[in-house]
Amino acid sequence: MGTARLFGIDLLRNFAFPYFSRDIAEFWRRWHISLSSWFRDYLYVPLGGSRGGMWMKVRNTFIIFVVSGFWHGANWTFIVWGLLNALYIMPSIVFNTNRNNLDIVAQDKNLPSIKELLSVGITFGLTVFAWIFFRANNLDHAFSIIARIFSRSLFSIPQIQLTLLLPLALMMIVFITIEWFGRKGQYAIAHLDTRWKKSLRYTFYYSLMLAILWFAGKEQQFIYFQF
Repeated sequence: MGTARLFGIDLLRNFAFPYFSRDIAEFWRRWHISLSSWFRDYLYVPLGGSRGGMWMKVRNTFIIFVVSGFWHGANWTFIVWGLLNALYIMPSIVFNTNRNNLDIVAQDKNLPSIKELLSVGITFGLTVFAWIFFRANNLDHAFSIIARIFSRSLFSIPQIQLTLLLPLALMMIVFITIEWFGRKGQYAIAHLDTRWKKSLRYTFYYSLMLAILWFAGKEQQFIYFQF
């Protein structure tokens, strides 16, 4: 988005703070907006959308999520990922609560309520669990990861070097804080120029670039290049 704006082009925002979502329906309104909108307009609505009663809504919802899995690749892992998300969103479809959370979380508040915090945490947990199948090489790989998660190792202290843990923990706290307080904008740091002095703003920008270079690690292919 930033590179496009340097050339005078305003791209569609494709992600709107999806990990602050309070349910799966809200997550899919905020995640990969261009793809979700395309499936809604060119598959869900032509299939009948929500006009044919509960059975048609359930059927069409499963269809678009399964097709979304196929879109990502001809692998059973993507199909399971799509089916999981269809199951996740089904309660909101059945009980007609899929349009409950249209505003941002903690609207006009600095901090979320306990209920909102739990809702965001549960939604995040369900989402990243489904990502296991999305990222795994095959179903056996996915189930082996899940088996390792729900083993005794879940209660053991990770062996992480202190020299890595402290800066990573600090970066996570800083970035989550910036994302949270910037969630009203198109992107998290959109309004820094209106509140920070120029020297502080550019110090922050260059610090971000240095952090990216420092923690980049080995070059890895972006996962969406394979689709």
